[in-house]
Amino acid sequence: MSGQVSTLIFFKYGSLSSKIWAFGMMQFAHGALAQVKGLSFYKLLGSGKEGFNPFPDWSVYALLMVWEREADADSFFKSSALMQRYRKKVEEHWTLYLKSIQSKGAWSGSNPFQKSQTLRDDVSFVAVITRATIRPKLLWKFWRSVAASQRPLQNNPGLILTKGIGEMPILQMATFSLWKDKQDLIAFAYRSEAHQIAIRQTRKLDWYKEELFSRFQPYRSIGTWNGTDPLAGLS
Repeated sequence: MSGQVSTLIFFKYGSLSSKIWAFGMMQFAHGALAQVKGLSFYKLLGSGKEGFNPFPDWSVYALLMVWEREADADSFFKSSALMQRYRKKVEEHWTLYLKSIQSKGAWSGSNPFQKSQTLRDDVSFVAVITRATIRPKLLWKFWRSVAASQRPLQNNPGLILTKGIGEMPILQMATFSLWKDKQDLIAFAYRSEAHQIAIRQTRKLDWYKEELFSRFQPYRSIGTWNGTDPLAGLS
């Protein structure tokens, strides 16, 4: 039985000096993260402007981590000198604990997410991470189509939060979205005409060198985002 859990942390920076520091940590944090006990996979992620704009949002960064056990994650967040440095620099941070429901595809050559056997029956929330490396020759066509495909997300009553994230602006991109339940996610993914058109274009044009789609059950929420805990009702 897999005891694997994943965590996704969002950091928000205010001052120019803290934004410069955060950008530098996209390179300098690797040394510390490579030595963390129980950490099997991680990605330092920047973010894009609202509306899945390909240009960077210099105020928001994220850290995705996959753990062999939840206890390893707890120990890291409690005692890590690296995390203490992050907390001193940020205006706000929010951590989400996740268990994998389903994951297809690859990220940096393999799929890091193992399906959990300990999902909770009392949690309806669903989190989704999609990630892709776009073929350079198709960048213009891809980003031109993104706005239309994501338009149904605007004012979507089932969507709690969404943010474009990624390892490299424009070329390597990912999306994170948080939904009230599976039905709301399905309604967007399979009943949105604009989203279906984007899927057909993906298959026809073969936009991606590598892609991954992962669905998770969020089961712990720590901190705040935009002043509140997005999953305050999660016990």
